[in-house]
Amino acid sequence: MTNLPALAGTDWPVLLPGWVWLSGAGPGDPGLLTLHALNALGQADVVIYDALVEEAILQWAPQAELIYAGKRGGKPSAKQRDISLRLVELARAGRRVLRLKGGDPFVFGRGGEEAQTLVQHGVPIRIIPGISAGIGGLAYAGIPVTHRDVNQSVTFVTGHDQTGAKPETLDWHSISRASEVIVIYMGMKHIGQIAGDLIAAGRSPGEPVAVVTSATTPAQAVLETTLGRIEADIAAAGMEPPAIICVGRNVLMRQVLDWQALATGAAPRNPDPLGRDSAAESA
Repeated sequence: MTNLPALAGTDWPVLLPGWVWLSGAGPGDPGLLTLHALNALGQADVVIYDALVEEAILQWAPQAELIYAGKRGGKPSAKQRDISLRLVELARAGRRVLRLKGGDPFVFGRGGEEAQTLVQHGVPIRIIPGISAGIGGLAYAGIPVTHRDVNQSVTFVTGHDQTGAKPETLDWHSISRASEVIVIYMGMKHIGQIAGDLIAAGRSPGEPVAVVTSATTPAQAVLETTLGRIEADIAAAGMEPPAIICVGRNVLMRQVLDWQALATGAAPRNPDPLGRDSAAESA
């Protein structure tokens, strides 16, 4: 069974018994799911899903057994090894298995580890990419992750390591010098230390920063602040994870590209936040 219409010229892949498909569910909004992921949901016997997968997405698999395997910081969570071995067990039992992960499975999602375990145990796999929150979540906030007047590079980093501590292997000085825009996943817990490291590496305390929580969902909230004030402003706003944090002048583009506010009839706060007439130069 599939949820997809019959599209001319499209040969949708079949999820066979004993296979595991590892799919991204996107950053939250069910409409950002890919067609391949929707196809998988319609065929799976069992869906093992993460904490950030929206309930509405799971409703597209009414025939499937749903198994929660989410991990959230500071809360009781399934161990990664147990999740990977459960996938192997289900596949060997002849089930059609969909492993559904928030965002993209290969972007700070540990999908690579799970896929490696499956391959090592002889289980056939398919990888279905998804829209990562570091791109899609910022877009929903009206922040382009790249803009030709701001950056020719962007660096994606994680705000904690396997132990939950701030990653000590990251060279913040090199990252600061090399990348105009830095996007931080899972960084709220250690943002004070991270901001301090970036400032010590030469970034200005006044550099624009945006914090986007519950990105692309009805609960989305956006905080616009600066590198020097981010820790205090997050605390004052009472913001909680999950969050994407963006450091860089591209954050200023939200002043003109906050499309959700524009859709309600609001005017742009600043039609030229970077100090140049982009439309005139592009003409």
